[in-house]
Amino acid sequence: MQKTVVLNVVGLTPSLINEQTPRLSQWASQGQIVSVQPVLPAVTCSVQASYLTGTLPNQHGIVANGWYFRDECEIKFWRQSNHLIQAPKLWDKAKAIDPSFTCANLFWWYNMYSSVNYSITPRPQYRADGRKVPDIYTHPADVRSRIQADLGSFPLFHFWGPASSIRSSQWIAQSAQWMEQHYSPTLTLVYLPHLDYGLQRFGPDHPRIAAELTAIDTVCGELIDYYESRGATVIVLSEYGITAVSRPIHLNRILREHRLLTVREEEDGELLDPGASIAFAVADHQIAHVYVNDRAYLPQIQALLNATDGIALVLDEAGKQAHHLNHSRSGELVAIAAPDAWFTYYYWLSDRQAPIFARTVDIHRKPGYDPVELFLNPQLKLPALNIGLALLKKQLGGRSLLDVIPLEADLVRGSHGSIPASSADCPVLITRQTQLLNATSLHATEVCDLLLKHLGASEQR
Repeated sequence: MQKTVVLNVVGLTPSLINEQTPRLSQWASQGQIVSVQPVLPAVTCSVQASYLTGTLPNQHGIVANGWYFRDECEIKFWRQSNHLIQAPKLWDKAKAIDPSFTCANLFWWYNMYSSVNYSITPRPQYRADGRKVPDIYTHPADVRSRIQADLGSFPLFHFWGPASSIRSSQWIAQSAQWMEQHYSPTLTLVYLPHLDYGLQRFGPDHPRIAAELTAIDTVCGELIDYYESRGATVIVLSEYGITAVSRPIHLNRILREHRLLTVREEEDGELLDPGASIAFAVADHQIAHVYVNDRAYLPQIQALLNATDGIALVLDEAGKQAHHLNHSRSGELVAIAAPDAWFTYYYWLSDRQAPIFARTVDIHRKPGYDPVELFLNPQLKLPALNIGLALLKKQLGGRSLLDVIPLEADLVRGSHGSIPASSADCPVLITRQTQLLNATSLHATEVCDLLLKHLGASEQR
């Protein structure tokens, strides 16, 4: 098979390939850029699962970045087991055609316990003293110590949170070259998240995006040069486009005000109690799965959502089937935000009752996605000093809370999840193997087969 590398440049769209991306622009000029029609929801886990299986969310089961686990009565985001994807993956299809095929999955999601040959994924250590220590999970297991000895510790706090920066994508790019030098896999999947941070913070039209584009363009250019020098075919791909937003919608607060949502009061603040609620929303960017424990309330809740300003569409059973979200993991209703709106997970009615974790970076305890984690609280007078003192206390064996995240959803200026109206805001696929393309656009479910064609696997069927 032909050695192939997929660079997943998160947030890249046709409109962002411009003078700020000279390396990508020059490389793309010798190939072809096609827009990709994303699945609904256009979020990381759902899109990646469709790319890697060639199926839709109602088939592979990844209906969002997180959902309500009904048997446990718990909302869980950012799970990591590959067994959650309920469809055959790209690498399994390739191995069935050529047993010598090997695959390295570098930071794409659901990357634990899969059948790839080599993998790296974030896996911080949560120590008993309250510290969160940067670390990774790898297969084979010994890669973890070897690669961090060579490259240094994975910069977890630059991968997500207010300190997110190009450093994490640079480390991932270096890890890809490390994998190539040590194992030379047939297919390498590389996740480069940097552009996503600035686009969500500032929106796609902000002047600061120019520098973000140039930074990731440099990383991409170096990887393209490196892999092409080793005879690899390179594909540049993205998952979704980010559009400008200006209004957050607090669905859980609306449900609570109508006495449909239940909270549990604890010393650390109010906690959403999904199992005791009539209904609640699991917010994920511009989509929200609304779970209704008592179906007698369905007509009332659907009418409430339809009357909520900023919601463009409410999917019932027929709507979910039409949009391929008719899966047991989906909510009884699915709300889609208007293009300029997005959904928060906030459920408290007063910030005084917000749980402690709301003001921290805590992607697992929050019952929904929280892009406000990209910001430092603007009310902190000396944020660097506050963070430094907290980290020092932890290093000295004490407990300290990094409560530096604001509760100001209005700060967020970019979001995604709904299907964009314009192809300029759609994700892209760029390849120099133009003979494999027969259209100027393709659907997300067609990416899997196109990657097999780049590998030469389809010719061997």
